[in-house]
Amino acid sequence: WGSSVLFSISTYNKIWTNVQKDLDTQLQTEREQFLQAESDHVKAFRILAAFYINYLQIFHHLEEAHSHIIHQQKKAAIRQVLDGVIGRILELKKEMVGLEISEFHYIDNVIEDLKLLPQDTEIPIPKYFIKENLEGLQLREKTLDEILLSAGLETEKPVEAMAFEDAIKTIQVAERARQGRRRALYMKQIYLKEQRKRQTKVQEQAGPNPDDAATLIQKVWRGYIQRKKTEKMREEEMIFLGMPSPLLSPVSNAPQGEVEESHEEEFIKNKLKETEGLDIRETLQDQIGQCFIECRHIIGKFPDYPAKEEGGSMSIFSQKTPEEPPEAVGGINEFCKFSPFISLFWITVVWQNRDEGRDFFQDHDPELIKAEKREEVEEEIRVQVDELMQQKVKNLKLAVDGEMSGKKKRGKKGEKVRAANCEMMLLAHRTIDSLYRELAEEGILIKVKPVNLSDYVGEYSYLGTTLCQVDVEPMPSLADIRQLVALYGILPLGSQTAHEKAPLVKALLLAGPSGVGKKMLVHAICTETGANLFNLSPSNIAAKYPGKSGLQMMLHMVLKVAKQMQPSVMWIGDTEKPFYKTVPKAEEQINPKRLEKMLPKLLKALRAEDRVLLVGTSSRPFDAKIKPFCKVYQKIILIPRPDYASRFVLWKHIITQHGGEITKLLNISCLAKLSDGFTQGRIVQAVQAVLSELRLLQMARKPLRTDEFLTPLASLEPVYIEEEETFKAWYTKTPLGRARIKAAAQREKAARGKKK
Repeated sequence: WGSSVLFSISTYNKIWTNVQKDLDTQLQTEREQFLQAESDHVKAFRILAAFYINYLQIFHHLEEAHSHIIHQQKKAAIRQVLDGVIGRILELKKEMVGLEISEFHYIDNVIEDLKLLPQDTEIPIPKYFIKENLEGLQLREKTLDEILLSAGLETEKPVEAMAFEDAIKTIQVAERARQGRRRALYMKQIYLKEQRKRQTKVQEQAGPNPDDAATLIQKVWRGYIQRKKTEKMREEEMIFLGMPSPLLSPVSNAPQGEVEESHEEEFIKNKLKETEGLDIRETLQDQIGQCFIECRHIIGKFPDYPAKEEGGSMSIFSQKTPEEPPEAVGGINEFCKFSPFISLFWITVVWQNRDEGRDFFQDHDPELIKAEKREEVEEEIRVQVDELMQQKVKNLKLAVDGEMSGKKKRGKKGEKVRAANCEMMLLAHRTIDSLYRELAEEGILIKVKPVNLSDYVGEYSYLGTTLCQVDVEPMPSLADIRQLVALYGILPLGSQTAHEKAPLVKALLLAGPSGVGKKMLVHAICTETGANLFNLSPSNIAAKYPGKSGLQMMLHMVLKVAKQMQPSVMWIGDTEKPFYKTVPKAEEQINPKRLEKMLPKLLKALRAEDRVLLVGTSSRPFDAKIKPFCKVYQKIILIPRPDYASRFVLWKHIITQHGGEITKLLNISCLAKLSDGFTQGRIVQAVQAVLSELRLLQMARKPLRTDEFLTPLASLEPVYIEEEETFKAWYTKTPLGRARIKAAAQREKAARGKKK
């Protein structure tokens, strides 16, 4: 076991090392491309697409290494690089969208050149999104269940009562079995007792045998040796699995050395304060004092001391990092701008070429802890030095320059307004728990249905590039939809670093015909990231918190809980209703336009550090006023009906999921062809109508046939061509759609000019 554990550690360390090499190669390639001007649209996009796919491969391997390496300091280093790669992928996606003026990209030719499969371009969901906060999520889910149960919004599953006669029979069977086991045990004990008496009598008559004594000693000794080996194997197995083991010593009792590391971190930090604190303080004071004296010689007076908000004395010594790009590089840099995530890629340099020897426990490295804690100690001392030096500089300015230090500048008006809005007087005395409970009891904070993004089944489009080459606009596949939901919804919500530094997406719109899985994708975003789900649909908030003040109160409560317990998703179903051109008479009572003026303000209150996403779903987006609608939703994903390849996979998946068996009598290809125009929801309804409990019982002697599914399918409404064209026409009126039409017109005009 010990050798297998070390082999596993070395395997994932090797994966990590290889990934770092791939990352270095990718960065070198990007630098070379930056120095080359590329004006051709198609070539520039292929370069970006190749970068994007390479980062996806790095993402896959990094996630694998991060999931399996147990060394906590290594995991922390890989985690930072992983977040940096996520951010770089999001940046490249933005550049690709800006270049192609489309959310969907057809890069099967690039995938073929790189000798990859379409499955290799699927975006993995890092396991740490859920794993690192698993206990908190389980506790939150349990609390929500209790709140909903006490509020009567959810009922316990009824327990089926057993008939009186069946209960008696069950008790009788169990009691007879118990008596039989006791009787058998009693008879066995009598038999063994008689055997021992017989053996003792024979031994007394024959006398002691030296061979038997030697055998007995060997037996005891071999048993002792084997038990020691077994204990050691168990100990090694527990270490490999990262689980606490009673066989381990107190030093290694905590999983993965977390407890020991935390105690040692505190000890090292206190030791550094005692041994190096005074030297650090004096060094900082000398550096700051010297800097101010030199500044006075240059400008003739002492400058103002940097405020705490500006970083204090740290801002004095800040310089450009080597990673910052030179100005006016040109070339493809026009498409790939400098990324703030590149600096995160060098975190793992400290682990390269490190000889770990027989570091079997893989817990922590005290030297790395000391270096990390030295920075913390220096930062704490710097704050104290800033307070002291600020007063010294003030006295120097008064004594030498004869002036008082400048007053603090007033904050911007927008900051005052934002601060005033954040501190609602009516919510100041409320705790987050009480607000959470109230929102749950009002039905605004709802329970998330456990569904993963991989459950959104759909196949990759293999003809995208071919159709584009003949000037035919291909329809996006369901695999493309999965990828966009992961990029704009799941990855930013799961990674704090990526959300803060990557291109910020505050609102996401999922539009498409009824039954294409819009609500399922909303729940998948929440499931994959452990996010809260707030239902702000017009039908759900009708008659709740009436009036303008009530609406403001509700939204402030939602924002406060969403930010405090992030990540969070605010979902608005039928999101076209707040932007109705004309409110139908049947919906006037629910006042669907309540949120129209509040949504822009709601988004304005969200900052980069707030992992909160507004997701709207709409089956009729063309009923909304296009300008304010698109002003709220900066990212719009138009979900089409499934194509043939996706329908083929869907039929197999749904039939198997509902307990059906696929045989030669069931022609899946025929079903996929005949269900052209039907959405995923309609296919599910048809399968459920056929696979009843009675039909499942008949499955063994009566296999499923193709024609069984045709009748229920024919009774459902498909997506007609007119409805599909309406969605396409609406999308051309969105900002991205208009920009795409304009770019196409410009390219056509340029092509005509070349011909002339």
